[in-house]
Amino acid sequence: MATKPVRKRAATRGDDEYATRKPAVIPVIQEQATVRKRVVETGKVKVSKRVREYEEVVDIPHVHEEVKVEHRPINQFVESAPKVRTEGETTIIPVLEERYVVEKRLFLVEELHVRKDRIETHQPQTIKVLKEEVDVKRIAPGERPRKGIPDGRHNKNS
Repeated sequence: MATKPVRKRAATRGDDEYATRKPAVIPVIQEQATVRKRVVETGKVKVSKRVREYEEVVDIPHVHEEVKVEHRPINQFVESAPKVRTEGETTIIPVLEERYVVEKRLFLVEELHVRKDRIETHQPQTIKVLKEEVDVKRIAPGERPRKGIPDGRHNKNS
């Protein structure tokens, strides 16, 4: 705390002396800021959506399998029936018959070679496709919305 000399007049004239010291009071001030927010309309937005239909050509591959059977004559006698076997993508099925000779033996007449081929064809077709488009238009503050622009309210029946 600071002190300030105070002059007091003495009993005799012309003789000044400092009789007592009184404390000086210095006020300390502090400001406080108060922040507030408020909502201000800066404009509006119009959002509209429409569905547009257009045609588009799409090429859809069509895949099917064909089985080819090829008869291959063997014409051999065999001791026992050969089993069905697979070589690569070909399945071989032996075809047997019994033949009478002086003795009865198995005779391999032919083999069936069965193979699957994958065939892919393309059949371009025109189909209808739907696409939604959205427009967003900003409306400045104070500007009146044009006809068909909602003013913030949404009508579910429209």
